[in-house]
Amino acid sequence: MNRNYSQEVTILSLHISGENNKSVCFISPEEGICYATLFGGSKSKLKSLVCPYNNGKLFLYKDQSKNTCKITDFDVKKYHPSFRENLFKSYAANFVTEIIIKTKCAGSPKECYTLLNGLLDGMDLSTEYQSRLGLIRFLWRYLNLLGIQPQTQVCPICGKSHFTRKIEENGLSSKVVYSEGDNGFICESCTDIHNKKNTITNSSLTYLEAINNFEPRQVRSIPLSEDSLHELRELCFYLTESSCCTKLKSLEIGIGIL
Repeated sequence: MNRNYSQEVTILSLHISGENNKSVCFISPEEGICYATLFGGSKSKLKSLVCPYNNGKLFLYKDQSKNTCKITDFDVKKYHPSFRENLFKSYAANFVTEIIIKTKCAGSPKECYTLLNGLLDGMDLSTEYQSRLGLIRFLWRYLNLLGIQPQTQVCPICGKSHFTRKIEENGLSSKVVYSEGDNGFICESCTDIHNKKNTITNSSLTYLEAINNFEPRQVRSIPLSEDSLHELRELCFYLTESSCCTKLKSLEIGIGIL
């Protein structure tokens, strides 16, 4: 049985298929990751519409006897023009789409769709610095969607709260180190954190906790130092790549920009 239908989607990627066609990967809130063929290549009137990160209503024709699905039209509702002008935004979008494809929307298409479009729309309206913070927030929330977000409240060894510890006499926040075995953060009292990978300050940990508990607009108003941004970037990249169980090409290619 053949049929025409449409669905709300965000385009994730395009790859050459045959001589003149393209295989289009997209995400919908109902079906998650899907694929369809865009016929006609450079001559197709849809070439300028079916582009990565565009969002709207995609019209499809499915031929079940041939097991094919082709794109017949695309009513684009949202473009992201600033991505063509800013390398970070472009690389960040490519990074998150690779994660989503490899993890199959974390098994939650609707929530994944909402998170992705929130990031894309937010970056398009933001400065590069704000977009970097937005990427951190997306990755942390996506780890929660995957069900592997580290526990931030207490040290897994001593059980004491990280957020009730006093500031040290020198005025600097105490530090914690991520423990893969515990999937949590161990305090300074329970381990030697000197030069250990994925060590972050309590202020960075507080930011992660805020992402989980505050409204997005409230989190966006929280200031974050460059040092904390760097710490959280390294931590979230590590955790995300580990969750995919493979090296991410977008991260290797864009590491100097991301």
